[in-house]
Amino acid sequence: MAEDVQVLRSALVALLSLEPDLEVVAELGTGDEVVARARQTAPDVAVLDIDLPGTDGITAAGQLAEALPGCRTLILTSLGRPGNLRRALAAQVSGFLLKDIEPAQLADAIRTVAAGGRVVDPVLALAALDSTPCPLTEREREVLRQAAEGTEPGQIAAGLHLSPGTVRNYLTAAVTKLNARNRVDAIRIAREADWL
Repeated sequence: MAEDVQVLRSALVALLSLEPDLEVVAELGTGDEVVARARQTAPDVAVLDIDLPGTDGITAAGQLAEALPGCRTLILTSLGRPGNLRRALAAQVSGFLLKDIEPAQLADAIRTVAAGGRVVDPVLALAALDSTPCPLTEREREVLRQAAEGTEPGQIAAGLHLSPGTVRNYLTAAVTKLNARNRVDAIRIAREADWL
């Protein structure tokens, strides 16, 4: 169980401990610890929040899928956006649920995931199907994401080992593809569509 809010993590562990067939073998507060602790404890299912300090839950899920293919992952989050669901599925998660579910639903979902099934919040699944695919390339998204964080084009270029002109070209391409007025508008459009 990886959840950064200690009181919530403790409550979830206590609730799951009431289930006779479930055992919580590790509790974590950061995403950086997920793979190492999973190697030590060999869980059947890892329940991860997305918004973890250090390595986020979706990235940790992808790392876990590579390091321990037998461990299945269920994302339990308050960040229920279609883009997060798509990223999680790309990281090979087996479940994606919102934190407002009933405790019995969580226990059932863990059982389903452990048995090889998949569990996805149905409303979020429909929203993901209805949403428009991102027109930006992964590199355009990365450049735009860094620009959204306030990083200057020269710094983005240095960090991504690109020339400043190439970075400006990626930013211009993002503005054009999103029919935005400028870079700030492109960032707004991409964030609202959950592409960043």
